[in-house]
Amino acid sequence: MIATLEYVNILDQSEELGKMVLQSDVFEEFRIAQSNLTEDKEAQQLIKAFTDIKEHYEDIQRFGRYHPDYNEIMKKVRMTKREMDMNDKVAKYKIAERNLQRLLDDISEYIAHSVSIDIKVPKDGAALTDSGCGCGSGGSCGCGTAS
Repeated sequence: MIATLEYVNILDQSEELGKMVLQSDVFEEFRIAQSNLTEDKEAQQLIKAFTDIKEHYEDIQRFGRYHPDYNEIMKKVRMTKREMDMNDKVAKYKIAERNLQRLLDDISEYIAHSVSIDIKVPKDGAALTDSGCGCGSGGSCGCGTAS
């Protein structure tokens, strides 16, 4: 691609927009919440406990309900996740993360719709998730298109 003056201006404006996001109150709240979460030993223990039980759950998922520990692990996963989510630092981080994601979604929507109202824009962090089909392929398998 040949760099034109217009292309360079767009890149400069994109960089400026990025700087504005990094200087925003929303990003500052996210950064503080992230720092508080990282420094909180109790929150880190809860996150590690959830990560460990989730790995065990993923091993059991291969067999599904037929695994002898299925019901016990399902209960432990829900209980551990609830404990983690109820931690004040984790909750504040998740709220700050959602607010930052909302800001980025709004910016994306504004830019896309300034070009054309027909441009589809991911909402609620949808660009970071799969197609909803459950296989995690992002829809390339085709199973998400049946719904």
